[in-house]
Amino acid sequence: MRISFVLVFSLLFSSVIAQHQHILGDGYADSVNKGLIAKDTMKGSPKRVAMKTIGNTHIHIEYSSPGVKGRMIWGGLVAYDQVWATGAHNATSIDFSTDVTIGGKKISKGKYALFTIPGKTEWTIIINTNYQQHLADAYNASEDIVRVKVKPIKKPETTQRLTYSVIPSGKDAGVMIEWEYLRVVLPWKLL
Repeated sequence: MRISFVLVFSLLFSSVIAQHQHILGDGYADSVNKGLIAKDTMKGSPKRVAMKTIGNTHIHIEYSSPGVKGRMIWGGLVAYDQVWATGAHNATSIDFSTDVTIGGKKISKGKYALFTIPGKTEWTIIINTNYQQHLADAYNASEDIVRVKVKPIKKPETTQRLTYSVIPSGKDAGVMIEWEYLRVVLPWKLL
């Protein structure tokens, strides 16, 4: 009985700690991005989640959020014209609760990988079936569902930690990706 109690307590405690670390990562990154924490000293890339329900569609994005930390990001840490996991550690995943349209193509509800190919004047945003991989190590273009070309937008303010947001756009929506001084938006339509 005592062993069972200790085992159950340990499992519950581990679960609470894991949830707390997830929340801590989100709160820390938000505080750095808002300037509430003057210097980003966190090592690593905390796991973050962006989610929103627009209409009857729930969008859930899981990613790791690296920091700028004085590094050259575009054309440096993130190479131009190469597939990027658009985060750190595992591939960024995006989950749609209903069918949507991206780039004129119907995307069935479900979970996918979101990759990008950053360029100086144009980015390619990719929705791919293989979301269970480290970075883009197992990326295969034959598993792409859709590719969409978008223009990066320079921002006046810096976003210190990579940040995803789900944004409404009229009756439709978009996924906004911001890091350092750039922003890109992947538009999609509700069905």
